[in-house]
Amino acid sequence: MAIDKDAVAALDERRLGPEHKSLPPAAWGLSVREYLDTAPHLDDLATPVLTVDAAAMESNLAVMADWTRAAGVRLAPHGKTTMAPRLWERQLTAGAWGITLATGWQAQVARSFGVDRILLANALVDPVALQWVAAELAAHPEFEFLCWADSVATVELMDRVLESAPRTDRLTVLVELGGPHGRTGARSVQRGLEIAAAISASKRLRLGGVGGYEGALAHDRTDGALAAVHGYLDDLTRLHGEIAAAGMYPGAAVITAGGSAYPELVVEHLAGLADEDGARGVATTVVLRSGAYLIHDDGFYAGISPLAAGHTERPLRSAMHGWARTVSRPEPELALLDAGKRDLPFDEGLPVPQRIAGPAVRALPAGATVSALNDQHTFLRLPGAAPHEVPVGSVVRLGLSHPCTAFDKWRLIPVIDDADAERPRVVDLLHTFF
Repeated sequence: MAIDKDAVAALDERRLGPEHKSLPPAAWGLSVREYLDTAPHLDDLATPVLTVDAAAMESNLAVMADWTRAAGVRLAPHGKTTMAPRLWERQLTAGAWGITLATGWQAQVARSFGVDRILLANALVDPVALQWVAAELAAHPEFEFLCWADSVATVELMDRVLESAPRTDRLTVLVELGGPHGRTGARSVQRGLEIAAAISASKRLRLGGVGGYEGALAHDRTDGALAAVHGYLDDLTRLHGEIAAAGMYPGAAVITAGGSAYPELVVEHLAGLADEDGARGVATTVVLRSGAYLIHDDGFYAGISPLAAGHTERPLRSAMHGWARTVSRPEPELALLDAGKRDLPFDEGLPVPQRIAGPAVRALPAGATVSALNDQHTFLRLPGAAPHEVPVGSVVRLGLSHPCTAFDKWRLIPVIDDADAERPRVVDLLHTFF
């Protein structure tokens, strides 16, 4: 799949300014390329700052590309995790089948960078976005777009909106299957079949497969959670089989599931359905949509992913860190750092203090933990520590949880060569579009 490499490369010519959090005044007015030519280091940046570790990210890219290839499934990484076209380019170059997105606007951003296969893991009922998609498909024969529908009402609404849109027969819709107490998605296989029939009857939509998200039904690896995921994937398999048996697919089909928490279960249930040349009937592509793997983390995904350290010989590595400066030691066992909810993710767990950074890299006092985040402050608890152990002005490296809500707080993210180095070098700057 393609992306406009020139559009991505043009990001290096964008000018830097005070709107780019953490960059020093010395960078203002320079292009990204010109600033990187000055060979900056992490300690040239202001705190707080979020960074991406280049080596860890490259390792993760290779691990997932090899893993999906060996499993016999395609990968359409969820681009909303990073909203970083430069990273989408890397993922597509590594063999990704397409880019997954969640909203019409995100799809528009991806198209502006030339992404030519987009899987929208959501229903598309907004008239502005629907008409834009129809026009884009009509104007660009190479563009492929797939979205979901989880009710007959959704299909009927799409039909009505598309009556006034440019004519196209390539707007591909997948039946979305959900589950009890989950998020969106039809709540039964029977309801899914009714939706498939409605799409088939449409003159403007093409029935293109089935999809869903098992991560909405579980949040850990307890027996009950795993049973819910297995049951859901069984139902997804059944829905695809019954649609195919009924002859409703007009051509090739896609079956897609999978976040970053249970990809091995998706492979276990769905990989055997892959039949891209149609030798066994309907030509079927199995697509995994994991997105968090590229950055991974030191929290939620480190604890649940089957590709995390301790579960595989080639584990994913956390490629993101927060760096925050001690601004106050108002109590003997408390340090306040200059990062907060505006800077770091907190929805899947608070940051984990890892070490004191700088020329004299050293461990934090035993028992150091983050107890809370305010808008602009981190509460670092230091049981039994003396003030000189984490003095005012010292920089603390923080492990983070959930890349999806880390990237959205930064419009420009420094990439460093090695987060474990004594003085990491800044080797790139990632533009995000949130």
